[in-house]
Amino acid sequence: MSDGIDSKDLAYSPGFGNEHVSEAVPGALPVGRNSPQRAPLGLYAEQLSGTGFTEARHLGRRTWLYRIRPSAAHPPFLRTANGQLRSAPFRDTEPDPNRLRWGPLPLPLPGGDTGTDFVDGLVTVGGNGDVLRREGIGIHWYAANRSMDDRVFSSSDGELLIVPEHGAILLRTELGLLGVEPGHVALVPRGLRFRVELRRAADGARGYVCENYGPPFRLPDLGPVGANGLANPRDFLAPVAAYEDRDEPVEVINKFGGNLWAATYDHSPLDVVAWHGTHVPYVYDLRRFNVLGTVSYDHPDPSIYTVLTAPDADFVVFAPRWLVGEDTFRPPYFHRNVMTEFMGLIEGAYDAKAEGFVPGGASLHNMMSAHGPDRVTFDRASGAELRPQKVDDGLAFMFETRWPVVPTAYAISAAHLQPGYDAVWDGLERHFTG
Repeated sequence: MSDGIDSKDLAYSPGFGNEHVSEAVPGALPVGRNSPQRAPLGLYAEQLSGTGFTEARHLGRRTWLYRIRPSAAHPPFLRTANGQLRSAPFRDTEPDPNRLRWGPLPLPLPGGDTGTDFVDGLVTVGGNGDVLRREGIGIHWYAANRSMDDRVFSSSDGELLIVPEHGAILLRTELGLLGVEPGHVALVPRGLRFRVELRRAADGARGYVCENYGPPFRLPDLGPVGANGLANPRDFLAPVAAYEDRDEPVEVINKFGGNLWAATYDHSPLDVVAWHGTHVPYVYDLRRFNVLGTVSYDHPDPSIYTVLTAPDADFVVFAPRWLVGEDTFRPPYFHRNVMTEFMGLIEGAYDAKAEGFVPGGASLHNMMSAHGPDRVTFDRASGAELRPQKVDDGLAFMFETRWPVVPTAYAISAAHLQPGYDAVWDGLERHFTG
């Protein structure tokens, strides 16, 4: 990875929602208490809370940090430019029932004095809710061609679910390092500071981000499925403690109330030597998702592919799987949902769209907007011989949300918006014989 760090050399602590414990220097964690009169090794004890103090124990998120300097030691934050980053409430445009599809967000051109890093390369598609009321989501793309040198970012507005599509990245967080590649997702909790470093800046990096303003993502309940299946908790990997001890200027950017604020520290805030808690970042390999599906007939609802869920959003993956349903139209059926679907393609093809939907692209089917397989897919699937079929030539995902998504002015006028998307359903002929 970046700076000579290879992803194979990174160490992790497995388990979603665990009370993780880690120290980069032996003896840095206090024993038997969180805030002793004098913390070990001359460190400062500090708590980072991600949920309310009286939240139910099984839903509470907090982490104790033992750091070289307390987070309180910083100068004032000043407003800085947002670029194309936007937050709820979204009022650039009015809610729109039309179906939208985009090609890949263009990668920044090489050259220039500074290039484009992760923060500068964030572009908002749209969202819903109200960031100040901590409800709803924002949906973003990112495209970058340089690492965040001497910069650190955090969102006080919500947790960030990062879905790379092109280019491996290293997340250097307060709690340690996460190696994230296309086919992985990374979850960065609210308020946690991190730096995004590119493995190969010359190749650039691109992907998608769901900013969840509301309660944190969790694993969905399994109900009658039983004790196993879908995303296994042990496959979510938290970092182990790794710290920076740097006495040099670092720009710290905080997304707060929908805007970006910046302050220049005289040291790196990624100076946590030891920590323990549940408010932690994770990386997860989507190909480890244990897909469940029909072994008799009918295509299941996409909820069976839910990786993570929250009150305002679900994250769904269409991972490699077998299709074996008898007398069944195997691609996703035609449907209208109360849920809004934002879909992205990480690699390969999606089995409900024969053409036009490419890696890095995205589609938005808003609440109650009719959609489903295009004409070519319908014709092919309706007459296909129903042998067992392995779907392993693509990796797609959805951000689902219970509210309509209002697109930004940028999203509905972007050069990579595909005109005439409705035409993919042209030619669906009348076959009624009654």
